Amino acid sequence: MDRGGRTGLNFVMNSSYRREFLKGAAASLVAASVPRFSGAEEKGVEMIDIHQHVNYHARTNADMVAHQRAMGMSKTVLLPSGSQLARESTHLGKSNGLAARVFGPGAAQRVAAKYPGEFVWFANEVPDIAETKASLEYWLERGACGIGEQKFGVECDGKAMRLIYDIAKAYEVPVLIHFQHGKYNHGFERFHKILEAYPTVTFFGHAQTWWGNIDAKHVPTDLYPKGPVTPGGLTDRYLSDYPNMYGDLSAGSGLNAMRRDLEHAAGFFARHQDKLCYASDCADSVGNGEKCSGAGMRDTIKELVTDPAARAKIFSGNAKRLIEGLA
Repeated sequence: MDRGGRTGLNFVMNSSYRREFLKGAAASLVAASVPRFSGAEEKGVEMIDIHQHVNYHARTNADMVAHQRAMGMSKTVLLPSGSQLARESTHLGKSNGLAARVFGPGAAQRVAAKYPGEFVWFANEVPDIAETKASLEYWLERGACGIGEQKFGVECDGKAMRLIYDIAKAYEVPVLIHFQHGKYNHGFERFHKILEAYPTVTFFGHAQTWWGNIDAKHVPTDLYPKGPVTPGGLTDRYLSDYPNMYGDLSAGSGLNAMRRDLEHAAGFFARHQDKLCYASDCADSVGNGEKCSGAGMRDTIKELVTDPAARAKIFSGNAKRLIEGLA
């Protein structure tokens, strides 16, 4: 992973200074941006994607940018990988690059600089190494707007992840977490302890175990469950009971959760309209059609969320409220 010369760093931004830095940087980027096509903007609907990657399954930057524009995104959050390491938390290297050949924070930062006004980016690092704190602080002090996607084989409430949450608390940034039974961020049923221990930290839930648990009868090993949803699942309760818990609607897991029971999904969108953010997390290069889960989620929201105000919150308003650099 390119860390851009962390050696020699001898200053630390406090949270208030960092917020002003990000606001100024965002204003400069918008001012420098050039006109571009966006079907969403033409129709007066702003859309923000909080979940995309650089080099996602070796997709080129040009294809990724074209994909986002084809979907009508006005801004996108780039989520980098951590360091490339062979250790238990990376499944001896099999999960490096978020198990999808994704590049690190330096690459995300460069894409954001090349396409001003279209992208912001998060920091990321393997959570259980000696360099975690210094690495994350390095990128957060250079404009990263959050931490994630945290996708490593650790306990979601263990010591390693608590360091991540401590850093997020200190820098006042959100954390986006991939929950997947048996593989990433184990112990989803205990995550309420973290939500209670870190009430000022914003958490985004994502992936198979997060979305499977909209169902009160969810079977943990069923990563893409089908059929009607029994209301009252753990995810639904986390969103309802904890002000700092939010949902990332991306990927096949998110789309499956909404399409498996349309009646439940319509109620879920209405009930959690202040807690959900549009996201894509798709690796295709087209940005439309059946193979693009991001386009599928975009169209599902348009289909099921009939209230324009609620739809605007899910498409962009919530993200702008929660992630610096998007407003």
